Amino acid sequence: MSRIRTASADVAHEATYGLWERDPRLSARVVVLRSQKIVLAVALIAFVVALVIAPVGTIIAVLGVSSVVFLASTAFKFWVSLRGARYDLVDHIDPAEIEALEDSELPVYTVLVPVFREANIVHRLVTNLGALDYPTDKLEVLILVEGEDDETRDAIEASGTPDYMTVVVVPRGKPQTKPRACNVGLAMCTGEFVVIYDAEDAPDPLQLKKSFLAFRHAGERTAVMQAQLNYFNARENLLTRMFTLEYSYWFDYMLPGLDVDTLPIPLGGTSNHFRTSMLRELGGWDPFNVTEDADLGIRAGALGYRVGIVDSVTWEEANTSIPNFIRQRSRWIKGYMQTSLVHARSPRRLVRELGWRRVWGFALLIGGTPLTFLGVLPFMVITVVTWLTPEEFFDAYFPPAVLAVCLLNFLIGNGLIIYLNMMGPFKRGAFWLVPWALLNPLYWVLHSIAAYKGLGQLIVRPHYWEKTEHGLSAHEGPEPARTSAG
Repeated sequence: MSRIRTASADVAHEATYGLWERDPRLSARVVVLRSQKIVLAVALIAFVVALVIAPVGTIIAVLGVSSVVFLASTAFKFWVSLRGARYDLVDHIDPAEIEALEDSELPVYTVLVPVFREANIVHRLVTNLGALDYPTDKLEVLILVEGEDDETRDAIEASGTPDYMTVVVVPRGKPQTKPRACNVGLAMCTGEFVVIYDAEDAPDPLQLKKSFLAFRHAGERTAVMQAQLNYFNARENLLTRMFTLEYSYWFDYMLPGLDVDTLPIPLGGTSNHFRTSMLRELGGWDPFNVTEDADLGIRAGALGYRVGIVDSVTWEEANTSIPNFIRQRSRWIKGYMQTSLVHARSPRRLVRELGWRRVWGFALLIGGTPLTFLGVLPFMVITVVTWLTPEEFFDAYFPPAVLAVCLLNFLIGNGLIIYLNMMGPFKRGAFWLVPWALLNPLYWVLHSIAAYKGLGQLIVRPHYWEKTEHGLSAHEGPEPARTSAG
């Protein structure tokens, strides 16, 4: 049976406040500094004054700037994805090299699995972790359970977990977030390498060995190996299809494109394999940032660390429910907003650490993504209203230059995003998904709704971790033959 360990008060304190105490500028504990509030207040006052003095000119300027930001962010993603399509940067591991590995040369590997109210899928979790092909005497699995989550802890104990799986009780505290739990696990782990899995994940059984070999092949500055993510319930409904299209283009084209141009890479929330020493040097995760993975990727880039991609797939459960999707995406988008505000606190420092080219990449990807989603609904409303209203009514608000950019957004911008999603399935051979990419504008409407929810939470509940429910799919997981897909 698994052991139970409770983190000490000192470990819990470090997990919560360690990054903040070492460098407050890198922590989202205070999301908006006083100086940033002043800048935002001045900008808002200036906007209101301009709207009163010159309403037509102000609206034209807002439409023009918003359209340029939208188009620039979309074009950036398209350009980076095309760059990624030209290169195969995934570290492909020769099966013979895996076969030749001796247990004696393998390091201790720690697996961190933060769970919260996951009693319904504990049996799946234990089965998937038990399928990992790694010597158990060098495998340390820490299942991180929140202090008040007795139901999940009892389900784990009743599942008959082996000795190398340890239940770590995370002491109660605020914020109650996944990165805080992971920091507790990082403080208690003993592995040379550490990986994060979510409760519903079904990783390739050979993933730990593949990642170890990928680190061996990589340079010393490679701190992270990101495994690819895919969904085992892609065919379940329209939402799962759109989810799969998005992840396919992101992991097969976007991440390689960012890597080839050495741009900051926002990590995925799972299947990140770290050199433990480098992760500790980075200060672990920010427990106050609700997209701790994206933030950690930016901090890694600032220190000159690289992110590699390994040819191993972790199968996840795609959201089958729109309300559940909105909860998840609002948290992700809120986290991108947090990360943008945190790293924009000291522009000179950011430029010094990243350089201008990577700062622009950060701005267009991390900052531009929420702004793009926030713009979707207003621009759709404007488009419909202009179609239904006499042309002369809006002539004053759409001079030729602004009208041209708006038309480019409507035609070229949407076309580029649809094309990107159509690219996604090709490397994975899921050609049946391609036609569904035409519905991406509707998928973006959901993102826009989530963005406004995330913006509201950023103001009133910045550190609230919106729980994503797992185990809602009618599918239990990937077919056994597919778990080892690379």
